[in-house]
Amino acid sequence: MASSRQGDLFAPDPQAELFDEDRPTPVYGADPDKVRAELLQILAEARAASTLPWEPRKLSYYRTVFPQMANWLPDDEADRLRFEFAAELVRLQAA
Repeated sequence: MASSRQGDLFAPDPQAELFDEDRPTPVYGADPDKVRAELLQILAEARAASTLPWEPRKLSYYRTVFPQMANWLPDDEADRLRFEFAAELVRLQAA
């Protein structure tokens, strides 16, 4: 007699659809307005500071994530924001 806790080896797997190769892969698309708002908020925080406003871990995070987030914006705007962020970091590190 089988234990009530033991599953039936021949029963259909309830999670089998998770591995269905015929299903399309969902595509994520960031909202450019939300990305822009977040980047501008980070940039404003940097501009308002006279010294680095972030602890080293958060600074490292922003150095990595800021340029990547900018990829969701039009190229010219993304390049401008990346440049402005890098310039603020140089200014703050010199302070």
